[in-house]
Amino acid sequence: MKMTENRHASLGLSDEQVVEMYKTMLLARKLDERMWLLNRAGKVPFVISCQGQEAAQVGAAFALDREKDYVLPYYRDMGVVLTFGMTARDLMLSGFAKAEDPNSGGRQMPGHFGSKARRIVTGSSPVTTQVPHAVGVALAGRMEGKDLVTFVTFGEGSSNQGDFHEGANFAGVHKLPVIFMCENNKYAISVPVEKQLACENVSDRAIGYGMPGYTVDGNDPLEVYKVVKEAADRARKGEGPTLVETVSYRLTAHSSDDDDRIYRGQDELTEARQNDPIIKFATYLEEIGVLSDEMAEQINAEIMEAVNEATEYAENAPYANAEDALKYVYGE
Repeated sequence: MKMTENRHASLGLSDEQVVEMYKTMLLARKLDERMWLLNRAGKVPFVISCQGQEAAQVGAAFALDREKDYVLPYYRDMGVVLTFGMTARDLMLSGFAKAEDPNSGGRQMPGHFGSKARRIVTGSSPVTTQVPHAVGVALAGRMEGKDLVTFVTFGEGSSNQGDFHEGANFAGVHKLPVIFMCENNKYAISVPVEKQLACENVSDRAIGYGMPGYTVDGNDPLEVYKVVKEAADRARKGEGPTLVETVSYRLTAHSSDDDDRIYRGQDELTEARQNDPIIKFATYLEEIGVLSDEMAEQINAEIMEAVNEATEYAENAPYANAEDALKYVYGE
C-alpha cells in the first residue's frame, strides 16, 4: 500500500470524524439513488439530486458549530441537513409528502428543508431567496449579541440573481458573520457555466463586496472543510463574510422532470464519474488505513438498512388530512 499523507489530522479532524463524514456522504447518495428508483416506479413525485455534490455539502457542514450556527440550504443540500441532524426517515417522509414530513407536513416539494430545532431555515422554490434571509439572521444574531454564524448555499446560476448581489453587498458593508457557499455544478438546469459568467470564477465577485473569495475542489471534503472552517473562524472574530465556491459536477439530470441528454454529452458525464467524490474519499480513507474493506462493507450494509427502513416507514405513513390544507396559512 502506498503511503498517503494524513491530511485530516493536520486539520484537527480525528479518524472517527472523517469516517462519519464518509458515512454521511454515502447516506446522502444512497437515499438519493433510492428516491430516483421510487420516482421511476411512480411512488415519489419529484426528485432533485445531491449526487456529485456530497463532498462539498458534508465537508462544509462539519466545519460549522451544530449547536449554534444556522444553515440556509438550497434544494440539493441533503448532505448539509443530514450533518445537522435530519434523518433518512425525515427525508423519505418528505419525498413521499406524508403528514409526518418534518419540513412542511407534506405541503412542499422535496428539497425544501426546514427544522427549527436544528436551526435549518426553510427555503423557497424561487432560487436564491435564502441568501438575504441568511444575511438577516446574521444581523439579528449580532443585534441580540449571539455567537452564531449563518451558512447559506446556492448554485452558480443563483449567483447571477439580484438576491445574491443584495445579500452579499449588505453582509460586506456591515461585516456580518455569513458564509456564502456557491456549489458550482457547471449547469443552471441546461445552461453551462460559460454562458452564465463573464468572469472565470464565481469567487472573483467577492472583491466587489469587500470580502475574501475562494474557489476550491468541491470533490474533496477536506479542502472544503478547511476553507469553511477558516471562514467561520473569521466570522466569529467579527471579520465579516466570506464567499466560497466549490467546483464539482452534477451527476444526474437537473431533476426527475429534466432530460439532460438534450444539452450535454454522455462522454462528459462519463468523465465526471471518474472523479466521483465518494469513491475518491473512500480511496483516501483506505490508503491512510482508516477504512478497511470489511469496515466499508459493514458501513454500506448499515446505510442500506437505514434507507430500506426509511423507505418502508415513509411509504406506509399516512397522508395529511384534506381538511388540514389551510393549516398554518391563516392565524388559528
